[in-house]
Amino acid sequence: MLSLGGIFTLFFITLGPLKLLGPFAQETRNLDTRTMRNIALRAFFIGVVAVLLGGYVGSALALKWSVSVPAILIATGIIFFKVAIDMVLAPYAPVHSQPEPLPEQPMAATLKLTFPLLVTPYGIAALIAAIIATNDPARLGAIYGLLVTVMVLNLLAMLFIRQIMRGPMLLALQVLGAVLGVLQVGLAVQIIIRAFHELHVLAD
Repeated sequence: MLSLGGIFTLFFITLGPLKLLGPFAQETRNLDTRTMRNIALRAFFIGVVAVLLGGYVGSALALKWSVSVPAILIATGIIFFKVAIDMVLAPYAPVHSQPEPLPEQPMAATLKLTFPLLVTPYGIAALIAAIIATNDPARLGAIYGLLVTVMVLNLLAMLFIRQIMRGPMLLALQVLGAVLGVLQVGLAVQIIIRAFHELHVLAD
């Protein structure tokens, strides 16, 4: 079982702001500050509801379908590994064309930015794994608290995206993103190894 600090790190990597800074800045580059911040607020509230609902429904279905914790961990690890590898190799991929502009309707624009920039499938998978591996109500409450904390960090990142994406802050984030990209691959492998320990395939 991961410590609460480990769970926060997992949420920060899978649901946190580093993955959305570049895409959010690119998608909202032509919007005025007020419109951009209104979209950020809507995306935050929708994202919080979506990730909490996804975690609750997913964990309930996992229990109903008798999906074990190791199975969830392996699925999470595989998805996370694929995403992490793509992130590490992204700088070497061919340059793609500019993304399509956001829809003019505010809700449509919000939903395009919320899924999957803010709410990721592997982030929900990590939440489901954390929930079904927990029997202590106090720990479960702490897990939800950590989740909301990460979502608040996302909101702050979106609200101040134009200040963040320039100068020394941008350079620091690029270095941190490169480091975390490699660590994400290792974390994905570690999640799968943990599942094998749970199945007693590997010795502790």
